[in-house]
Amino acid sequence: MGVEFEREDYLFLNELGISPENLGCYGGGVWRANGPTVTSVNPSDNKPIASVREASLEDYEDSMRACAEARRMWMLTPAPKRGEIVRQIGDGLRDKLPLLGKLVSLEMGKILAEGIGEVQEFIDMCDYAVGLSRQLSGSIIPSERPNHAMMEVWNPLGIVGVITAFNFPCAVLGWNACIALVCGNCVVWKGAPTTPLVTLATTKVIAEVLERNKLPGGIFTCVCGGAEIGSAIAYDTRIPLVSFTGSTKVGLLVQSIVHARHGKTLLELSGNNAIIVMDDAVLPLAVRAVLFAAVGTAGQRCTTCRRLIVHEKVYDDMLAGLLKAYKQVKTGNAVDETTLCGPLHSKHSKACFEEGIKKIKAQGGKILTGGSVIDRDGNFVEPTVVEISHDAEIVREELFGPVLYVFKIKSLEEAIELNNSVPQGLSSSIFTRNPETIFTWIGPTGSDCGIVNVNIPTNGAEIGGAFGGEKATGGGREAGSDSWKQYMHRATCTINYGNDLPLAQGINFGG
Repeated sequence: MGVEFEREDYLFLNELGISPENLGCYGGGVWRANGPTVTSVNPSDNKPIASVREASLEDYEDSMRACAEARRMWMLTPAPKRGEIVRQIGDGLRDKLPLLGKLVSLEMGKILAEGIGEVQEFIDMCDYAVGLSRQLSGSIIPSERPNHAMMEVWNPLGIVGVITAFNFPCAVLGWNACIALVCGNCVVWKGAPTTPLVTLATTKVIAEVLERNKLPGGIFTCVCGGAEIGSAIAYDTRIPLVSFTGSTKVGLLVQSIVHARHGKTLLELSGNNAIIVMDDAVLPLAVRAVLFAAVGTAGQRCTTCRRLIVHEKVYDDMLAGLLKAYKQVKTGNAVDETTLCGPLHSKHSKACFEEGIKKIKAQGGKILTGGSVIDRDGNFVEPTVVEISHDAEIVREELFGPVLYVFKIKSLEEAIELNNSVPQGLSSSIFTRNPETIFTWIGPTGSDCGIVNVNIPTNGAEIGGAFGGEKATGGGREAGSDSWKQYMHRATCTINYGNDLPLAQGINFGG
């Protein structure tokens, strides 16, 4: 658009197709935008990066018409050929990996290694989906009737809506879109309003693949916008499945709207994850895991460790090792390769951290380390460890920042009870070398979470397994295992290949 970036260190964005001013809607193969203009801000210094003009509701409707037109063609495309398109998307992301990873770090605020790792996760999902495109198999079921065959057939839903959050502005789309596309669905994506540049850069990779293969642009639609666009997706009867990542409060609203029109939802909501350290744990391993899980992404992962439950016999040693490790964490600019903890994503996040610390102190919490904002231009806070009663009300909430609550327990039963005592049920982990403890933990009287780990952190899930949680976390599953079934509908088919209808024997129909 003829405008140059003011900062030289932002020039790399040109290679991602990002300009100082951008259109925020890709629909039907056309870039358009007639909504309000927003400015993307670098959370490391709270200064502008670039602006994006968001989509209007009219832009959304024009894009959805093109999406609906592309639906039939894409559904009828053989699954392995759909997989080939996803493979090319993965290759496109590989070509942009360092640059796109740097943009994720710049705009979201996670450190550079995490930003690159997030894009790599999308690439890995593409690889996974390519293989899956040749394995979308049903089943043959024995029929009780002679000369009859019964089978299950899986068919595409048609269109999948994906609404993602700021903390994973790229990877969560990959978890959903790669599977949805190989299953034969068109995809409509609304990224977070505060990470629109990642949304656009990712979409440009996908759009280039569609254009190169002379496929309808309506197969993939990107609509930048706020709550009004999210609401339009939720209410749109053309979208059978809406995948939403975000807060429990908004997720419940999306669920009620979609279910009222008989649609389906896939919800990935809040987490309040615990790591249990038993008396036989390898403490150096546990310390490293807790540090990674509690401080990574500045505590802004849904799988962040927020509660540390430690057996009384090793409590003092575990805490001493952890506090020593915390003092070595370097907080700073997210794109600096030496930084271990970047900023919170926004000024609002920083204010929520400050308010959370006030509540912690008011509810009897003792700050062992951290607990303050860092006086810089960006949204920096100190990684914090707190001793507090497990009955404190704030422990049941998800404070989206690097705050870790620690508790002392005497037994495995007490530890499991504490783990399961919160409304959320996403991820959990235990550190132990006792086989009986391990199998109790993963069994029916153990953790009530969707992710139940042993001797690894609560975060860092692999794509081959189904990702998701229970209770207030939503109950949805994304990525691996049989999660693909959520993006298709099951048809039970019975075929009579004989000349008789067994159920009608003894009835004279005439003729």
